[in-house]
Amino acid sequence: MQVSAPNNVKIYNLSAGKSLPEWLSERKRRSLSKKNVDIRRRIELIQDFDMPGVSTSIQVSKDKQYILATGIYKPRVKCFDVNNLALKFERCFDSEVVTFEIISDDYSKIIFLQCDRNVEFHAAHGKYYKLRVPNFGRDLKYHYPSCDALIVGDSNKIYRINLERGQFLQPFETEATSINKCEINPLHHLLTVGTQEGRIEAWDPRVRNRVGLLDCALHCITQNNLQVVPAITALKFQGGLNLGVGTSTGLVLMYDIRSNKPFLIKDHMYGLPIKCIDFHEEMGLVYSMDSSIVKIWEKDSGKLYTSIEAQHDFNDLSVIPNTGMLLMANETTKMQVYYIPSLGPAPYWCSFLDNLTEELEELNYDIIYDDYKFVTEKELDELGLSHLKGSNLLRAYMHGYFMDIRLYRKARDVMKPFEFEEYKKRRIHEKIKEEAVSRVQVQKLPSVNQELALKLMENAIVNNKKKQTSSNLLKDERFKALFSNPDFQVDKNSEEYALLNPVISQLAKSNAKKLKQQLVQEEEEKIREKSDEDKGNSSDESLLHDNSDEDSSDDEKSWVKEVRKNYRLIKKNEREQEQESQTEDNNLAAENDSEMNEIKTKVKFEEGGLEKKKRNKATLGERLESEEAHNVKIFGSRGKGTQWNEAP
Repeated sequence: MQVSAPNNVKIYNLSAGKSLPEWLSERKRRSLSKKNVDIRRRIELIQDFDMPGVSTSIQVSKDKQYILATGIYKPRVKCFDVNNLALKFERCFDSEVVTFEIISDDYSKIIFLQCDRNVEFHAAHGKYYKLRVPNFGRDLKYHYPSCDALIVGDSNKIYRINLERGQFLQPFETEATSINKCEINPLHHLLTVGTQEGRIEAWDPRVRNRVGLLDCALHCITQNNLQVVPAITALKFQGGLNLGVGTSTGLVLMYDIRSNKPFLIKDHMYGLPIKCIDFHEEMGLVYSMDSSIVKIWEKDSGKLYTSIEAQHDFNDLSVIPNTGMLLMANETTKMQVYYIPSLGPAPYWCSFLDNLTEELEELNYDIIYDDYKFVTEKELDELGLSHLKGSNLLRAYMHGYFMDIRLYRKARDVMKPFEFEEYKKRRIHEKIKEEAVSRVQVQKLPSVNQELALKLMENAIVNNKKKQTSSNLLKDERFKALFSNPDFQVDKNSEEYALLNPVISQLAKSNAKKLKQQLVQEEEEKIREKSDEDKGNSSDESLLHDNSDEDSSDDEKSWVKEVRKNYRLIKKNEREQEQESQTEDNNLAAENDSEMNEIKTKVKFEEGGLEKKKRNKATLGERLESEEAHNVKIFGSRGKGTQWNEAP
């Protein structure tokens, strides 16, 4: 069951909801009803209240005990007993039924007009008799005082079949080329027929002559400035004086048969032929139906009371008298049943609906607006419909407006003609992302401390596999500057880095290679996403997999050896630096010694006369000893010869 409230009048669609197939077992039906909310909330008012394909016409018997409906395919009639809320019988035909007339209080006497010019008479047991009329029929009525069946159709004649005599009578000849509808007043039994030229002719069966002519097309053309003459498609009497006329252009004209001018003209604003007209006696309302909507409005003023929009095209309407229930034949398998509590109580055979609707109103469910769209002020400006504020096309609600969904779609198509293409591209992109979940995920690295970020990512993956929880520095806002500010870049050449991070220093080579592959993957992912957005299709290429086996777990590394090794390297570097400083000091000392020698030689040169005097005074033996001390002999072998060198 579905609830809607157009014009603040609650309408309950009793046919809404999913139906279960007949071949399901009772156990599966119960299980589906428990799982599916739509199936659990549905109401099956009458069992098998449907047709195989399409339902064409529907009526209620005069005693209100039976509902008869015709449909296809195969052409058939179904009779439903409301006391048992089930199907009573079903009969099939050779051709499709155009319309039918119940001439008894129950289902025992029915006349069917078929599309192949045949007329079938059915009794309680089944088909009673079948005959053929000269022209194709369009409508059928039964005149009770004379016991005549009147048939109109594709000719200017009104055919009469007297059921008491069982023979055709002299037909009535009209001025029309063809006749679409006929109607008999229930009080004074005046016969009126609607023609293709937009006229209504009144015939009195007692005198067998035409007693009146009414030109409806003249008022329709004046009203809407139409260029095509509208045809009469619907007729209905209320009481002895009021007559409702429907035209093929979507107009409903209300006449007092004593006047040749309508006292009210109601336009459906759809331009579709009016198929059916009915009246609500107590509230003075009119039901008018075309293929897309049923409008209920006040007879005197034409003010709209409420409306029922069709999900599938309507074919026929039947109002159960003195109740708020409407039955509709439409272009789908299910025949529609609507209940409007404000128009009257539910029929006696489904009185539980009153209690059900009262409970629903107490629960205060949200009203479903299936045919309306909620738009905000901004959206209204974007659609260019701001000038409609204050009109009947917009209904203010909270911070926006409700508008008819058809108007919204037309305005959207005009303002945003390529919205569907954008939606299509967006859906394709989302589909690509869903399929890319199964691929190898590439995480983007920060600009600062990329190796540290890569190590943290690996630790996070390992923790996820082991189902361990650990803090993630990459996602922590407190350490955001560590991966964005260049001042926090790790210096790998420092002694602290070498001593405190031996493992990271050892993995520098492998991490550098992996970092390079990671950057390559990021670039390829960007190129792939860009190409997917341009072409609108998904790429079947998968991301590159890292197959390097150079990494090993931290447990397999010798932490102590690495620390000692790094410590030796640091000490070695310190010794080399000390040796370099010592050599620099020796060079400085040598330069100083050379300067001192030069000074000494200068001093000795100045004192050379004294030395010479002392040497002359020395004895011969002393002088020889001094000379031997200064003589040096050097032996060296080069090739086969021997050289003797004497130092000067």
